[in-house]
Amino acid sequence: MAAMIGRWKRRSEGRNHRLAGWNFSGDSIHPQMRLAFPAKQPMLAIMEKSFLGRMFSSPPKSQPAAVLAEVDYLDAEAQFNLGLQFAIGVGEAQDYAQAAEWYRKAAEQNHSLAQLNLGIMYAQGQGVAQDDAQSVVWFRRSANLGDAGGQYNMGRNRQRASMDGSPADAPEARIEAYKWYQLSAAQGYKASVGAYATLTFKMTRAEVTEANKRVASFVAASAAKPLPA
Repeated sequence: MAAMIGRWKRRSEGRNHRLAGWNFSGDSIHPQMRLAFPAKQPMLAIMEKSFLGRMFSSPPKSQPAAVLAEVDYLDAEAQFNLGLQFAIGVGEAQDYAQAAEWYRKAAEQNHSLAQLNLGIMYAQGQGVAQDDAQSVVWFRRSANLGDAGGQYNMGRNRQRASMDGSPADAPEARIEAYKWYQLSAAQGYKASVGAYATLTFKMTRAEVTEANKRVASFVAASAAKPLPA
């Protein structure tokens, strides 16, 4: 299975929204969740001399409404970066409500980092009403697209469920937590490495075996999907 995960990891690194090339302000989002952001601020290098680069050269709040409306018709990467500028306050005070709006536009186009950040905003009640259920929805979508941060947060969610839910549901929650931690750890997400190793001590051999089967199934299914254009 290690060889399969290795192939999946290399494939994931070739996707448009790969983990490689992005920095996080902390490996662990708990106890204070932090947004994911690109290594080059505020825009990707490919946009430096493009129309997008010129459009975002001034703070987002100073942009004419017509220009911002134009982003509605652009790709998810542009929408994500605009949301990021509002979230971190490039040139202006932070505006989490605007950040959440633009993250949502990108997230609905399957931008995994936008989905992760939107999940964090729902978890913290930043720019949106605090909603744990919605937070999990976006973490899960990000995790299913292969984002290590989304997978880590799904692992945490399932691990908490294994402790706070009914004893009868605990084994299934532990299996899912292990699966997500393992997938995240395979991409080098440090918090997941220790998390799934610790969780293993609380699992039966049968649970670990089942969890590893689910990891292999996820990797196989992901490898079979076509790469984004």
